[in-house]
Amino acid sequence: MRIDLNRAAQLLCDNDNILILSHQNPDGDTLGSALALTFALRKLKKTVSVYCTDGFPENFKFMYNGEKPCIPDTSEPYIVAVDVASPVLLGDKMSDYYDKINLCIDHHSSNTDYAEYTLLESDSAATAEIILKLIDFLGAGIDTQIATCLYTGISTDTGCFRYSNTTAQSHRFAARLIECGIDFSEINRQMFEVKSVSRIAVEQYVLNSVRYFHNKKCALIYITKDILHKTGSNENELESLSSVPYQIKGVKIGITLRERENGYKISVRTAKSINAAEICAQFGGGGHLRAAGCFINGGLEEVIQKISEAADKALSENEKLKKQKSL
Repeated sequence: MRIDLNRAAQLLCDNDNILILSHQNPDGDTLGSALALTFALRKLKKTVSVYCTDGFPENFKFMYNGEKPCIPDTSEPYIVAVDVASPVLLGDKMSDYYDKINLCIDHHSSNTDYAEYTLLESDSAATAEIILKLIDFLGAGIDTQIATCLYTGISTDTGCFRYSNTTAQSHRFAARLIECGIDFSEINRQMFEVKSVSRIAVEQYVLNSVRYFHNKKCALIYITKDILHKTGSNENELESLSSVPYQIKGVKIGITLRERENGYKISVRTAKSINAAEICAQFGGGGHLRAAGCFINGGLEEVIQKISEAADKALSENEKLKKQKSL
């Protein structure tokens, strides 16, 4: 059932033992949203645990500051998923919880309405924006710790306010959070500038792997387990690599492949006139208009062929539409 902010706040106020879940391979938005809500509810004297199947990445240490992922021993906690469009995104280890989510708070239009209640605002650039408004409804107040988490969520999901999903609301909320005394310049430096030696090594491999399709209007990169092994890198260091192929001049569709068991996780970034979610929906995925993801079973070359053909189709249809409009 879809609900509004007031109803979501009421549900949280009515429950005292709460478990907050973020999606696997956590990014700044899911983790920032989960931690911000955790800290806010604790101010209201709630017993709150937060959990992610992949743990809390080291590069987000400034947000969780000693907090550890934990599932409570007590029975029947009220379970809240944040920034999770589908329960499978929680990870295989959390499969027992797929049908037990009481409340989902999300901004993905592809949300599958798997929870008992869903607070969905697809016009929000980040789930952290919804959490900020929800905390206001709760009356918990926003301190520097909470503001740091919320700003990280908004900043990372907007690409430091560069992506097309950025809105006037995003900037207003960022200004409000900065006024809370956060070290926003250091947050942005950590999220967008600081790179480990192993991450630089991965980038070298990635740049050498670029493949072009459809007259170079589509660019694709891939990251295999072998590359991670050779460089000593890990999944937590790869998030922003999804933007690399789309940064190439003239590219309308940027595709990133990351090897998983039995296949590849796909990230798609597109120009304004092309729907990334529609491309990924062909493979059971989804997301936003300009950024979406999916999973394709198979070997590297097989997966490249499938996703490149879907991209080629999207580009061809877009070109036909442009010709029709020009007539």
